[in-house]
Amino acid sequence: MYYLCGIKNYFMSKTIAGFSKLNKSEKIDWIIDTYFSNTPNAKTILTQYWNSDEKLQQLHDEFIENTITNYYLPLGVAPNFLINNQLYTIPMAIEESSVVAAASKAAKFWLDRGGFKTSVISTTKIGQVHFIYKGDYNKLQQFFKAVKPKLISDTAAITANMEKRGGGILDIELRDKTEDISGYYQLHASFETLDAMGANFINSCLEQFAKTFKSDALNFDLFSEEERQIDIVMSILSNYVPDCLVRAEVNCHVDDLVEKDTISGRAFAEKFVQAVSIAEKEPYRAVTHNKGIMNGIDAVILATGNDFRAVEAGVHAYAAKNGRYSSLTHAKIENDIFSFWIEVPLALGTVGGLTSLHPLVKLSLEMLGKPSAKELMQIVAVAGLAQNFAALRSLTTTGIQQGHMKMHLMNILNQFEASKEEKAVLTEHFKNNTVSHSAVVDAIENLRANN
Repeated sequence: MYYLCGIKNYFMSKTIAGFSKLNKSEKIDWIIDTYFSNTPNAKTILTQYWNSDEKLQQLHDEFIENTITNYYLPLGVAPNFLINNQLYTIPMAIEESSVVAAASKAAKFWLDRGGFKTSVISTTKIGQVHFIYKGDYNKLQQFFKAVKPKLISDTAAITANMEKRGGGILDIELRDKTEDISGYYQLHASFETLDAMGANFINSCLEQFAKTFKSDALNFDLFSEEERQIDIVMSILSNYVPDCLVRAEVNCHVDDLVEKDTISGRAFAEKFVQAVSIAEKEPYRAVTHNKGIMNGIDAVILATGNDFRAVEAGVHAYAAKNGRYSSLTHAKIENDIFSFWIEVPLALGTVGGLTSLHPLVKLSLEMLGKPSAKELMQIVAVAGLAQNFAALRSLTTTGIQQGHMKMHLMNILNQFEASKEEKAVLTEHFKNNTVSHSAVVDAIENLRANN
């Protein structure tokens, strides 16, 4: 009991009321006093990442709540991407070694082999009103048929601007989900949001649907008193967007896959197709396979100010759409033509949110030629396909660690605060030696011992 009381007192001593009302300096002072009293440089670390431009720093402070500093990620670029006969340099924000290098290498490989071909299959997004109804389903169907036009008309003020640009509400369906949960139904709505990701637009429409649906049910003559009491559980968009789909692919003759005479084009193609087939059938491999794809996708999503968590959730759900988690990419050899492609759901935006606020996001989009949402979908899909090609190419030839660990070398050297001269010597040393953490440690210790 004394031990439990001690735990309670320990945690209670770290609680604070009104933290959000403190200014940034006061928040930091409380954090330092509470958690870093024995770390004298903690405050310096936090403040050294502030931007010296006060207006720019305030902009970043106001992106989220309780901001105390900025958290940096490298913003790199991968040039030489030929997409539908147009050249792109793709911005990528990511911390993982070798991702940008791998994407760049894949882009260069396919530059002389026709480049990447892409197409947007569909751009439909989904939102749902989840509700509980305890009554006659036939009556509910009749009510929905009667109220559907009003559901749409009551959102006119919300949809006006979107409709002017060619978007808006596409359809609303009533879905019976009572086999899953007693009394559970949905208003399942589809939307076109054009260049906006559309989350706020969709959610606003859904909440109005719910309000109209609930209030009009109270006056529907066929309902009993109990049936009129429809219980709205929630109204929210879905990040599962299987009908917001883009395809990217590469194709060439198997003989054109030869590079540096290390392996024949046909042998490489056959091994590559086998590797993809394994990821299509084996979930343990598919997860790592798709993670590599998301290295490319997420990096561009971040650089362009889109929501990588939403994309991740939707993509992985799509990978399991047939009841078993599987590869997002596919490959084949047909009539001596090697083909490698991806179909992936991507709900993206190029207007609104951070796209019009974050200076680096604006620069990234400008670098890409100020793409529409459809164009950005295609660029992002290509980044994922290129990343996967580079990974599988390494896995089926030299092995993944040779290239990755050489890129990781600099991170290890920085951990040991290697000087510029030491980095030069050790980089040269590991051009012809296997990179591992222990090997780098031994090398730097030997170098320092002999100097």
